[in-house]
Amino acid sequence: MSPGARHLILNLLLGAGGAPLSARQAVASCALFGIRENSARVALARLASAGLIVASGRGSYALGPQAEALAADVAQWRSAEQRVGDWQGGWIAVHVAGLGRSDRTALRARERALGMLGLAELERGLYLRPDNLGQGAAGVRERLDKLGLGPDIAVFAARDFDAGRERQARRLWDGAALNRRYRKMGQRLAAWLDRSRGLEPEAAAREAFLLGHEAIRELVFDPLLPDPLVDVQARRAYTDTVLAFDAAGQALWQRFLATA
Repeated sequence: MSPGARHLILNLLLGAGGAPLSARQAVASCALFGIRENSARVALARLASAGLIVASGRGSYALGPQAEALAADVAQWRSAEQRVGDWQGGWIAVHVAGLGRSDRTALRARERALGMLGLAELERGLYLRPDNLGQGAAGVRERLDKLGLGPDIAVFAARDFDAGRERQARRLWDGAALNRRYRKMGQRLAAWLDRSRGLEPEAAAREAFLLGHEAIRELVFDPLLPDPLVDVQARRAYTDTVLAFDAAGQALWQRFLATA
């Protein structure tokens, strides 16, 4: 499925590591996916109006203040495994029942932030994740605050659930499905890398964007579960494959944008 102009432009900037994107490059990139020049320029204007991008020199754009916090958090997928520690059986709990549910935009942003932290709903308004991240509840609280949930939500360590809730908590994630995705996606990425040398540059750039976006999104929203809830070695192998794929894709896009 081809991306929309806004989605494509934002993701190119997210992956650029702070480098600006010119309007000419944005138009050329959109053309790769059959998006007309007028649609690309309308997308640039709307993204700027929303504060998601800002002018960066003559005819160039960078991520704006409304996107910077999300971009910084998304970029952490590359070092996610370094934040994972041993699990002693405890949990991080986040209580959001006091927050409103009528604002759909705020609700979507909240659900996205909770998902990016690997939090799953145990009971209405009470979300959990294993306490296996390096900075514990304080680190989760800080990341959720930066992602827009605000400092007033309750984030705390929890343990000693009754046997029923402990079983329920451990079943919040489908570890077997995660393991299958690690292996399946890793195989798809490796197979593409093997055949990419035979592709035309534009086709290679287009396919690298689509497959890379799918693979990276898997890691951005990966719950970073510990053993025995998931196969940690399979996740690490998949992460290494995504890193190699991303490096190849970045090189393809740098060459494409340099000639756009």
